[in-house]
Amino acid sequence: MSARILIVDDEEIVIRSCRRILSDSAYSVDSAPNGTEALRKVEETEYDLMVLDIMMPGIDGLEVLQQVKERHPDVDVIMVTGLSQIQTAVKAMKLGAFDYLSKPFDPDELKHVVDRALERRRLLQENRNLKTEVGSKYRFENIIGSSAPMQAVFGLIAKCAPTNTTVLITGESGTGKEVIARAIHYNSLRKDAPFVTVDCNTLSENLLESELFGHAKGSFTGAVANKRGMFEIANNGTLFLDEFGNIPLSTQAKLLRVIQEREFRPVGSTVIQKTNVRLVAATNKDLKAMVATGNFREDLYYRINVFPIHAPALRERRDDIPALAFHFLKAFCNELEKPVPEISEAAMSTLVNYDWPGNVRELENTIHRAVILASDKPIHQAHLVNIIDTSPRLDLEVPRTGEDLKRLKKIAREKSVEDVEKLFIQETLRRNASNVTRSAEETGMQRSNFQALMKKYNIRVRDTEYDPDEAEPS
Repeated sequence: MSARILIVDDEEIVIRSCRRILSDSAYSVDSAPNGTEALRKVEETEYDLMVLDIMMPGIDGLEVLQQVKERHPDVDVIMVTGLSQIQTAVKAMKLGAFDYLSKPFDPDELKHVVDRALERRRLLQENRNLKTEVGSKYRFENIIGSSAPMQAVFGLIAKCAPTNTTVLITGESGTGKEVIARAIHYNSLRKDAPFVTVDCNTLSENLLESELFGHAKGSFTGAVANKRGMFEIANNGTLFLDEFGNIPLSTQAKLLRVIQEREFRPVGSTVIQKTNVRLVAATNKDLKAMVATGNFREDLYYRINVFPIHAPALRERRDDIPALAFHFLKAFCNELEKPVPEISEAAMSTLVNYDWPGNVRELENTIHRAVILASDKPIHQAHLVNIIDTSPRLDLEVPRTGEDLKRLKKIAREKSVEDVEKLFIQETLRRNASNVTRSAEETGMQRSNFQALMKKYNIRVRDTEYDPDEAEPS
């Protein structure tokens, strides 16, 4: 929707000039010849911006500005003034005007200040929307999952969120452990304080300690200034330690002290600092097994494993796959500004029956790719070729010798080619309303060769999943 702008000036020539200049930018421009009419219009119509003359008979621009800012503070106002009224324009800025223009102004000057005001308004609105979204997106009631395993997770989140208890979230990669952590934070008494994430897998031992505890200037090469650590930044909020099982043993000892004493010392500093953070950790590793092998401190394990929550793998909650798929479908269509298509029954069956080694993250990426491939049309099996190609071949025997391996690799290659050929035929027929002649023409094949492939894979036109919206007109 285009921005609505109200021009307020007692000179008709100025209004016509502003209309002409701004109409090129596709704005919706309205006008008022005096302050009284301007105030009436502002009450009746929602404007994004006013271009307001200061000197007008009756109610002058300053009074209009004051009343507009009192009743509609979100409306930006650009004041228009003569050269002798600069002091008045400065006063208008103090009353809340966005900027001012001196008469006579050139078209580019007006366009520039209008564009700048509307851009600032857009950014402010985005920030408001983001704050609202953050407050709702991570409410655990809105995490998608009606399956029994997810209902159990919701129950645990509800119990632990209002407390300050340390939480350990376990589960495979891609199961949404950070989403659970955020849900805990945004349903806690700390929701207005920072939620800070540290990925313990991406930093070396020295850098991880600096990231967690901060460092003093000159404490090591490259430490050119004091740096605040995440324990300080997250004070009174929640610190989420992702990939917790990858923390080196030496850092584990220092972390244990922070949990026990609620204090830490930045790298290279002699000053002890206090911290009041809630710790939520996540890992895809078996910490108990790591304790048994000496790769994880037992005392830290029991300190962090106070309230465990297990994020189930997607294959353990197949009932949630359709809802998750449609959620991602809608999100990506909105992002790409496309109409939301359907997911065919065959495609949904493929999604539900796939084992998803990458879990929810892999499903999200698969839907993203399918939305791009399908354009504005329904999503079919052929758009899911990435997961079809990676599905395990349960019909192949396990080789026992080198010769068996060569033979079975040949079979696997041939089978992959067959899968591609079969999908090629099915998808082409679907696009062309099961018309064999038109399908052959589209692919550049002779009709007899196209039919030979159909016969090879026993594909009959009545078996083709037909999308009438995608078919070419006869």
